[in-house]
Amino acid sequence: MKKKIVSALLCVAMAASLVVGCGSKSGSDSGSSKGGDKLVYWAMWSEDEPQAKVIKEAISKYEKDTGVKVDVQFKGRTGQREGLEPALSAKQQIDLFDEDVNRVNGSWGKYLLDLEDMAKDYESEHGNETLFKIARNAYGQTHDGDDTLHSIPYQPSIFGFFYNKTLFTKAGIESVPTTWEELDAACAKLKEAGITPITADDAYLTSFIGYHLARYIGQDGVKALVTGEECNGESVTWDDEKVKAAAESFADFAKKGYFSKNIATNKYPAGQNQEFAPGDAAIVICGSWLPNEAKDSVAEDLEWGYFNYPSVPDGKDDNTANNIANQVLAINKDSKMADEAFQLIEYITTGEYDKKMTEDALCIPTDKANSDAWPTELAGVKEAFDATTTFYDWAAGVESNNDITPVLQENTQKLASGKLDAAGFIKVMKEAAGQ
Repeated sequence: MKKKIVSALLCVAMAASLVVGCGSKSGSDSGSSKGGDKLVYWAMWSEDEPQAKVIKEAISKYEKDTGVKVDVQFKGRTGQREGLEPALSAKQQIDLFDEDVNRVNGSWGKYLLDLEDMAKDYESEHGNETLFKIARNAYGQTHDGDDTLHSIPYQPSIFGFFYNKTLFTKAGIESVPTTWEELDAACAKLKEAGITPITADDAYLTSFIGYHLARYIGQDGVKALVTGEECNGESVTWDDEKVKAAAESFADFAKKGYFSKNIATNKYPAGQNQEFAPGDAAIVICGSWLPNEAKDSVAEDLEWGYFNYPSVPDGKDDNTANNIANQVLAINKDSKMADEAFQLIEYITTGEYDKKMTEDALCIPTDKANSDAWPTELAGVKEAFDATTTFYDWAAGVESNNDITPVLQENTQKLASGKLDAAGFIKVMKEAAGQ
């Protein structure tokens, strides 16, 4: 995220006696009118996921309290990403939907209802400045600077390094790395103790190199690098000395044997579930959804730890610059049941169901009334989350050019596995960029 803002959780609270229309404004200015037979909600989750199960419970309570029927369709990520826009374009009834904040506010932004008036009381009483700014800015970036609120955040997340405290203790590591040099020293101790220092999955390798580059040249520099176009005054090429330094320091870790021997072949979720969770690797790069995804594979003695991506020598950004994001819920601007849809948003994102989401899906709480409900597995995340002051887009913007992203992923694997040195990596990327 380009703007700097103070990090915190989205704050919402649901009264036990919640009824239809509470916390929202009815009337034609909200785009709502009565008359729909049912509320249709397309969800990004698969039906067997814990998030879906909690949402179904919230819907059941909502239906009982309000008398409004809800047709919830759990599409999963692929179904949502491939099917939602054609359905919206065809004017199919979809009142409410969710997905990643950048996808909803960016790719699907033209279908969204303006929520400024409808959410005014909700935001004033419960809303957190950080996540509401993220939601507004994610819309404004792709809609000519229009920072109007068009979605309500939930399920905040952060991306960085999870580590196994038990293995750190075994290797004699006494403090969490905050710089690249400290991470180097920690990895050396882990390797000496016979422990694989770092693993990763193919799904997150572009994020890995994106973060690494952004520490040296900043997110705007990363976007300029991969697109070949100036970004907010930044113009960077693959021959830039800091880009070379980033590649060399990454290659140095490979040469020292700090990356898993499987890093070139790990297909998601092999790294997180077959190496990190069982205790074979000490560190994995991932988002704060990891404890939920890996919970069936976790070793009994694994004690969860987390640290933000370390600062690098003479870098532009330090470890307070991170990708904090969230899913968001949005209302179709053509919905005939906008008030009812907003009411359901309140049920899902607040009170008992927000707390249950943290318990069942091991995720960061949304409601400020649940600010002490962080799962044990994410206890180490909170300090790093709160310390974030600069907000990166996904992968620090390194995926801004779809034409070279596959090349970047493939050659980051080769760089991390030692099959390619820094000079070779730069050469391949220059060719892909047409430089």
